[in-house]
Amino acid sequence: MTLPITMGSTAKFRYSADATGITPDAPGKSKSARVAALALEALGRPGGGELLLAGELPEGKGLASSSADLVASVRAVADAFGVSFPAATIESLLRQVEPTDGVMHDEIVAFLHREVRLHRRLGHLPRFVVVGYDEGGRIDTVSYNRSPAPVDDRTRAEYAVLLDRLATAVARHDLRAVGAVATRSAELHARLRPRPALAPLRAACAETDGLGVVVAHSGTVLGVLLAGDDPDLDRKTSFLQARYARLGGPSAIYHYAPGSTARRDAIEGNGDVL
Repeated sequence: MTLPITMGSTAKFRYSADATGITPDAPGKSKSARVAALALEALGRPGGGELLLAGELPEGKGLASSSADLVASVRAVADAFGVSFPAATIESLLRQVEPTDGVMHDEIVAFLHREVRLHRRLGHLPRFVVVGYDEGGRIDTVSYNRSPAPVDDRTRAEYAVLLDRLATAVARHDLRAVGAVATRSAELHARLRPRPALAPLRAACAETDGLGVVVAHSGTVLGVLLAGDDPDLDRKTSFLQARYARLGGPSAIYHYAPGSTARRDAIEGNGDVL
């Protein structure tokens, strides 16, 4: 499930017909350069260029930093020629590189990340925030995705029920129901990968009358959901951050980005033809 937030990656592509290949401006961005080359090929353009990347998302935390880089890179190449790729085309390009989250979609979606394919559109929600807690360390997403989770039939059936419940909750803008689904999903995932902070965060959520607990399944971040229009939002946020400090890990505030405009601003691509 995707959860669009007001953080992301930006990319700028400087095209040169005489260049050989695409050169990223930062180490460790070879996948972004590869998908940019695929995008250039899809446009039927020779040459290459320079790919400039900047991101706000920490790596290895389950916040889709790699996916954001890839999507921004594809959009930057398209922008260089005054065109844009539809989401399905972006999926097809990223599919050739690595398993990817569905951040190319503006709304909340159910996404088959290993297949890099949209499963189900859910829509948008009213504003809310996630008071996040980082358990520490980093997760190698590539290694994580190489080890399929052994989900039994009973659990798989429950996930299907949760997806239907979530779809209804999003359609009704029912944040409380969204939080309940997120909490149950976190509990189910913890059976496969223990999350030491889950129980303390559930307790803190109950103390603040939060909406529920959410986890980044392939990362180290968890969080408590709070309604954006909660009159006690500041107090509850401060309480949660203080509680997290006792657990020994850092906290961060993530704001949900409803609507396509916010999402486009969060993951943007800009291109130049030199």
